[in-house]
Amino acid sequence: MPRSIRSARSNSICSVTSESGRGAKLDELLASRVKMGKKVEKGLNKEKNQSATSQDELDSNKALEPHVCTGNFSADFSELCRRNNMTFIPPVIMRPRPPAPVVQQEVSPAKGGKDKGKPSVTQPEPEQEENAEDGEPVDAPPKTFTTKDKFEYFKPSIQVEMDNQDKPDTVNEIFIRGWKVDTVMMDIFKQCWPTMEKLHSINLWNTGLNDDTLHTLSTILPQCPNIKNVTLDGNATEKEDWFELITEESPVQNLSLRHCGITNKGAKMIGRCLGSAKRANTKLLTLNLSNNKIGEEGLEEIAQGLRLNRTLLSLSLASNEIRDKGVVKLSEVLSRFPLTHEEVVERRKLMSDRSSPDRNKSPPLSRRADSKDRPGSVRSSTHQDKGGKKNEKPSAKAKKDGKGGKEEKEEKHEKTKGKKEKEDKAGAKKAAAESQARRGVGANVGGRSSGASLAADAKGKGNKTKGKEKGGKPAQEQEPADSQDFINPLLEGADYIDGRLWVAGNRVLINLNLSRNEIGETGLEALLKAMQYQTTLCMENKSSGTGLMRLLVGKNKVRSSHELLQKITDIMLPKDPFYKPPPQTPEVNEA
Repeated sequence: MPRSIRSARSNSICSVTSESGRGAKLDELLASRVKMGKKVEKGLNKEKNQSATSQDELDSNKALEPHVCTGNFSADFSELCRRNNMTFIPPVIMRPRPPAPVVQQEVSPAKGGKDKGKPSVTQPEPEQEENAEDGEPVDAPPKTFTTKDKFEYFKPSIQVEMDNQDKPDTVNEIFIRGWKVDTVMMDIFKQCWPTMEKLHSINLWNTGLNDDTLHTLSTILPQCPNIKNVTLDGNATEKEDWFELITEESPVQNLSLRHCGITNKGAKMIGRCLGSAKRANTKLLTLNLSNNKIGEEGLEEIAQGLRLNRTLLSLSLASNEIRDKGVVKLSEVLSRFPLTHEEVVERRKLMSDRSSPDRNKSPPLSRRADSKDRPGSVRSSTHQDKGGKKNEKPSAKAKKDGKGGKEEKEEKHEKTKGKKEKEDKAGAKKAAAESQARRGVGANVGGRSSGASLAADAKGKGNKTKGKEKGGKPAQEQEPADSQDFINPLLEGADYIDGRLWVAGNRVLINLNLSRNEIGETGLEALLKAMQYQTTLCMENKSSGTGLMRLLVGKNKVRSSHELLQKITDIMLPKDPFYKPPPQTPEVNEA
């Protein structure tokens, strides 16, 4: 084989080996890069996982933070429901109302050439549509209501009323009808309602309240700043703790508990919260207990609470199980009744407190200085100076008048002595006046004029304090007179009969509904005597109330044409504020 061929083969072999070496190096480089890329991807994935976990931790921390309600009921309620993982959130909607009539402005000429617009109310005319077949006009469907699917209509919702629809924080009334309010929902309301400043009415009709939710509601009401009206019709509980709604802390003024299955057990506790010898409810104005199961024992306890309650104006006990015995007890409270031992003791305490309001106060400075047990304080430094300075020079005024230091000291001593004598006389006069007032109160305890004497004493003390304001002390430092807007009924006039104190009954209650019960002739006769007594008493003195102005006793055991019912109607009809007497026909003079 020639050399040229051998050299060509060797060169080709070298080139192949070099190219194969280069290819191997390239493969190694690519493999290393792939490995590095995988490592980089793993690092990025780790960073992503760490950031995701940190984000989840932040989200969980945010979820654990409590929600601060702002007074926007719709937004706060939705957020709290979402945080409680509720599958269905009841929508907050406006309470449906019929459309208001259209007010048109009519222009009518007036005197002086000026036109004055007078608004007139007109009902909208129904729109008419033409029938495609006959061409006759057909009335369009009315616009006073909207149709919904039946399943959509019965879904739970919260109806609200607002002062201004453009401002969501002006919700003033809440209506919930026909769906169960459980513990979770009531806890949500506990956070929302106290922040709503405009809320004044809550209506929970047939919402399945139980003992726990009722107790939670009773704790919510004192926290609401302007709540006044509470309606809980159609809710029956086992323990019947309805009295928690009218405790001393409760601001409720109008309470409705119809169809709540209240028995004598619940009525007894309600009566005790209405009033007792030591305390009484001073905020509740109307109470509706109709359509329950209250019997004689429950009514007797309610009547016991009305003895010293002077705030409740309207009481409805219609459609219960009330009989004559309970009505007789209630009639006694409405006319007059004797005080019990506990009430007499409380009366004496109140009268002693009113007759001597300064009994527990410290004596004035003048008395403290003159008392033997604790002599007045003396400035020791002045006495030391006076005793130490033997050759004291007389003052310039003493030199001028020709008087020495001894005469000047005597004048100062006489002035201080005169001031002390005046203060002693004033204190003696005050003590004599107080003792005389106490003797006057004690003399009138058994008579009817005890309340009047106490009021006169309070007025006299008030006038004295006003007179002292001109002397020296400013009006702010003077003590207020013993005058209260609310006078405890135990301080009213009493009659001492057969060893017992008798006081006038409740004349503040103006509306009483006892219809559809089991009252017979005995109960109606007791009510008639009570109304007659109230009529004669109110004619003499109207300062303590007008007495009943509306009494409903229809549909009981007595027929409607009974004589007792007619007499009660004759007494009560002129008192009814809605009664309009028939117009009197003019008398025709006979020729």
